[in-house]
Amino acid sequence: MEQLFTPHVGLMVWTVAAFLVLVGVLAKFGWGPVLKGLDEREENLRKTRAAADEARRVAEDLRRDYDERLARADAQAKGLLTEAEARARAFKDDLVKAAQAENEKMIAAARAKLVEEERRLARELRAEMAELSLKSTEKMLRRELGKADQDRLVKEALADFETWTAGK
Repeated sequence: MEQLFTPHVGLMVWTVAAFLVLVGVLAKFGWGPVLKGLDEREENLRKTRAAADEARRVAEDLRRDYDERLARADAQAKGLLTEAEARARAFKDDLVKAAQAENEKMIAAARAKLVEEERRLARELRAEMAELSLKSTEKMLRRELGKADQDRLVKEALADFETWTAGK
């Protein structure tokens, strides 16, 4: 076992020489591509992170813009709805006022027509009564009437009046 711990100069020289050759070969051919690959990977990570940050920023800008547009559209819709409700109320009020005015005109016209018809009927009734009175008086004057004749004439006048009013 002692031989393991005893230094052999020749073996050490060859081990160091092999190590230096290996380091030289790796430095010449392997180290550059490894560093280049690491640099490329780091650059790709940087670009990916920058693209992700840019995409996040664009998405946030779009979301903010969307929220603003949505708020404006909501406010505009509420304004239009309020305006439409006000117009509808005004239109309804105008219709009610117009209908009331038309109704009042129709009632006034009907009342005026009723008053005129009442006056016309009163004139006709007076004229008919006057005519009946004249006829009765004429009949009485043509002859001397007794109590029975007077009762009969009054009954005839009343019957004529009832016939006349029934015909109207």
